[in-house]
Amino acid sequence: MGGPSGELLAALQTSVSDVAGSFRIERTTPVAGGCVHRSFILEGGGRKYFAKINERSQFDSFAAEAEGLAALAAAGARVPAPLCRGQAHEHAFLVLEHLELRGNGDYAALGRSLAAVHSVHGAAFGWHRDNYIGRTAQLNRRSASWSDFWREARLGPQLELARKNRLGRDLVGKGERLAEALPRLLSEHAPAASLLHGDLWSGNAGFLAGGAPVLFDPAVYWGDREADLAMTELFGGFPQAFYAAYAEVAPLAQGYAVRKTLYNLYHVLNHANLFGGGYAAQAKAMIERLLAELR
Repeated sequence: MGGPSGELLAALQTSVSDVAGSFRIERTTPVAGGCVHRSFILEGGGRKYFAKINERSQFDSFAAEAEGLAALAAAGARVPAPLCRGQAHEHAFLVLEHLELRGNGDYAALGRSLAAVHSVHGAAFGWHRDNYIGRTAQLNRRSASWSDFWREARLGPQLELARKNRLGRDLVGKGERLAEALPRLLSEHAPAASLLHGDLWSGNAGFLAGGAPVLFDPAVYWGDREADLAMTELFGGFPQAFYAAYAEVAPLAQGYAVRKTLYNLYHVLNHANLFGGGYAAQAKAMIERLLAELR
């Protein structure tokens, strides 16, 4: 797949110029790694920006991402600052500050940074708008009850997608039993509504040259901070220094090991609905483990 079209380059150039001063794109370099959008580094006049591009229908996902980054920044996290977004014919785009990131750095600082983000609390669970978890719409209707929110905005929608995608009647049936039992499973847990990154696996965090941590690609909402911690363990995990530093600031409550499975079930179901493969079997096994906790 080639680079941006001439019309799209002109729109990007104009949009950046409007907010950051005259900018002429001299070079575009594709960036690998994303599974939802195409990404490029835009260079010109000694300046660099990071651009994400997709179909015009994805414009709302860029608006949600920019808003999420701004929320994390307001909570003290280092993020690539959103610069501008727009549409050009059949395309939508988001332009961000370009940061030279590496895969390793000060994980203890990352743990402390996340704890600081989680110390920011909202009045209810959810968010003032829906957003996206990968390519999937993420519902965020506000609720005063954490178990209700997790059933209605997280587990329920994924189970409905699983039914439509024919991932198995046994998986869906057991998942619905679990969803109805959430008040019991979470009966002794009363989390605050913390600001969450929402999609925090190792691929959505990086480090500047000096080791300072950076968060990106969020799916923010107000929720149980353990949901963020759980996802950091789902796809490989972070080094122990991250967890130790986080716990020093904000220790986890008893029962986290069980809730971790519940929270990660949402992401495994989402992967099953998006990619199929072995994720459905993994989700079913997680559901069965959680149901066993209720016996």
